Amino acid sequence: MSARHPDTPASGRKADVLFDIRTVIGGLFAVYGVVCLVWGLVSFTAADRAKTGGVNLNLWTGIGMLLLAAVFIGWTLLRPLHPAEPTAEPTADPTADGEDA
Repeated sequence: MSARHPDTPASGRKADVLFDIRTVIGGLFAVYGVVCLVWGLVSFTAADRAKTGGVNLNLWTGIGMLLLAAVFIGWTLLRPLHPAEPTAEPTADPTADGEDA
């Protein structure tokens, strides 16, 4: 067994962090946030303005989604996932039960 520093992630842990639910949710919010932001910037017509009372909902929703994505990704980076290390159970000594052979 090789000795490694306790804070050094094992190779399997990179996949754990990548597929952490916070990373997935943050990534999805980032993608949809960019789509809404761009859509709000390029297509806010007079008809849309009349429907929403002058508020560009796609723009503000995109900004909100990007902020929420930043929260989720920041949460993942600041509080990374540390799965429990597998511990070896102590082996039972057959002579320890008190019976003499």
